Amino acid sequence: MSGINGIIYLILIACLLPYVFTIIAKAAGGFKGRDNQNPREFLAKTTGLAARANAVQQNSFESLPLFIAAILMAEYMVVPQGFTMMMGIAYLVLRVIYGICYLLNLSTLRTIIWFMSMACPIFLLITIIRML
Repeated sequence: MSGINGIIYLILIACLLPYVFTIIAKAAGGFKGRDNQNPREFLAKTTGLAARANAVQQNSFESLPLFIAAILMAEYMVVPQGFTMMMGIAYLVLRVIYGICYLLNLSTLRTIIWFMSMACPIFLLITIIRML
């Protein structure tokens, strides 16, 4: 991945990642009691693995705007492509690890990984600020 193609792939993968955890949440929640007409209520009532997968899904959506803004601003401001890709890939890898930690109920490690994942777009934005 390089150039604008790499940036597009980073954004696409980041946008699809929450849905992986949505599928896990729905599958772990079981078919009994599932109401596809009101899936949010169903997921809100889940416990254990299903509830944790739902929380990962929600948190993944919450972190997405910051990531997309940072990546697009880095591209617009012509931040060196290698640095942008490195921060983007690191964000994605850390978000997957974060999700795994959440599913396995490793709360302390999950929090550390969350901070590291959020640092990636923040570093990109700080780099852009320094370029101004």
